[in-house]
Amino acid sequence: MKKLYTNYLNTFRGLSTEVWWLALMTFINRSGTMIIPFLSIYLREDLHISQSNVGWVMTCFGLGSVVGVWIGGKLTDKIGYYKVMVRSLLTTGFLFIGLQFLDTFTQVCFGIFLVMAVADTFRPAMYVAMSVYSKPENKTRSVTLIRLAINLGFSAGPAIGGLIIAKIGYSGLFWVDGVTCILATFLLIGVLNPRKAKPIDEVVNENPISVNKDKPYWIFFAAMVLFAFIFMQYFSTMTLYYKDVHLLTVTEIGLLLGLNGFTIFLMEMPLIAYLEKSNYTKIGLTLFGLLLTVLSFYVLNLTSWIGILVIGMLLATLGEMIGFPMSNAFAMQRSKRGKQGQYLAMYVMAFSIASIFGHNTGLQIASCYGYIFTWYVMCGLGFIGILLLVYLRLILKKKMN
Repeated sequence: MKKLYTNYLNTFRGLSTEVWWLALMTFINRSGTMIIPFLSIYLREDLHISQSNVGWVMTCFGLGSVVGVWIGGKLTDKIGYYKVMVRSLLTTGFLFIGLQFLDTFTQVCFGIFLVMAVADTFRPAMYVAMSVYSKPENKTRSVTLIRLAINLGFSAGPAIGGLIIAKIGYSGLFWVDGVTCILATFLLIGVLNPRKAKPIDEVVNENPISVNKDKPYWIFFAAMVLFAFIFMQYFSTMTLYYKDVHLLTVTEIGLLLGLNGFTIFLMEMPLIAYLEKSNYTKIGLTLFGLLLTVLSFYVLNLTSWIGILVIGMLLATLGEMIGFPMSNAFAMQRSKRGKQGQYLAMYVMAFSIASIFGHNTGLQIASCYGYIFTWYVMCGLGFIGILLLVYLRLILKKKMN
């Protein structure tokens, strides 16, 4: 047991101090966005916005994210990742505090859009910073550490948020969200100021290739939109499937979803450390991750046995643990050809686009045609993504020869 524990800790060794600081700030930032899981309830119960209009507010949330990521990529290339991260975190803090004072549907739509547009400029800048402060051989593990921080933040945030609502009310959430972002800003200034933090792998490309002309990267982008699109179902359509078809309670659904986070916490870093040393390509592993995710939907239609839900969740989790870090590492590697901000913004934007359309589409298909048909549709979309990645792998092999 002691050897197993030591080996687990060893998978975290070798990462730079700056990457650890980035992980801590990401954890604070993700924990701070604790209003998000309660947003729809707050809009309906406190502001008395109708269910259909709540849907439009959430659409503004997704659109703001896409705009923010795009602007963040542009600004990162223009003024640098450090300035973008500082300004994004600080401004987001004050915007979160101000959000509680909006009370009409139009005001809330604009406010949510603005908050997300500013908040998500942080994401491409953070990925560029992570790439700069990581050795080439450690980049995939650095991504994995950031993902671990995100998962822990998402786990802690709702729990803390629920306590704050019970003790103070929703206004307390906005204040805590805002203050945590502002505190993260001061931490960022203290530990990642360019005068103190030394870049490890900073790339200055004198003749950058425009991401718009990088055909292989656009194929990769399309595949990642499809990958993210089907994976989003696990946070919307799938929970209703658990409740409606298998009659699980809210507690049981929570435990099943918790299995995802616990498995990632326990296994992702050792798994990625092992795969980094293998001869498999990043695109090949991304393809395998997508295949596992497709299988997680397919097995649900094979039997009504309740245990298949655990098998499906484990397949999806394994697909996520392999596919997302490896695809992120490929994006960082490819970004050296051009302007890193634009390349990494495109990668993040794939998830933002999937968020806008994925949840609503899955719910609508399930409502009209049932869950069995919905899972086959997701398998079909995933299969298209697999074909795109196979095609991409062929293109990259030809260019290497």
